[in-house]
Amino acid sequence: MTGDHNRRDVRERTRVLGVDLGSRRIGVAVSDPGATIAIPSSVVQRSGDRPTDHRAIVGAANEAEAGMIVVGLPLSLSGRAGPAARAARAEVEELRALAEPFGIAVDTYDERLTTVIAHRRLDAAHVKGRARRRVVDEVAAAVMLQSYLDARR
Repeated sequence: MTGDHNRRDVRERTRVLGVDLGSRRIGVAVSDPGATIAIPSSVVQRSGDRPTDHRAIVGAANEAEAGMIVVGLPLSLSGRAGPAARAARAEVEELRALAEPFGIAVDTYDERLTTVIAHRRLDAAHVKGRARRRVVDEVAAAVMLQSYLDARR
């Protein structure tokens, strides 16, 4: 299989990978093949090396057969881009450069309040303690991704 053929296959993929960049963990969610429903997927532990972390994200996109990665942009409540959003944008540019040769697009989407919503959902499901810490990042990624998918309809 040639590289060009592989790139074409990736572009035809309809799944979307949602990413919630945290300082210690990266939450990952994936859509169904129709890009309608977001499903919590996994958590990538930060390695201390951003290129390694970005390779893990692109690897997750390839594994999920996603043609798009959507990264949550942590805007302030007023909608302004503070230090966290500027840092995320810099990381998105690095991720975009890594994903582009695979034919995977990278976009950003407002993630305001996603962690709050994730905690509320976990409260409703009576998930506590260590179990909550293991899944809150991927649930937050799914909340952000679902909002992105809904906005595209």
